[in-house]
Amino acid sequence: MDKNTEPRLLALEETVAHLSRVTDDLSEVIARQDRIIDRISKRLQMLVEAEAQRQADDSGTIPLADQRPPHY
Repeated sequence: MDKNTEPRLLALEETVAHLSRVTDDLSEVIARQDRIIDRISKRLQMLVEAEAQRQADDSGTIPLADQRPPHY
């Protein structure tokens, strides 16, 4: 190798190492966000079901999901 090639090679290796680290960090962030979204989705589904059950238990009322909007 000539003396110009070695510094360029080292710079490229540093860049690849940095990009590899950033990719790993971003992958961890995405995995964590995916778990959070799953938990939030499950909680939302539970709330929707609980509200539907509450509305069904209220005698004499029409469930909100079955009501016509006011502009009809």
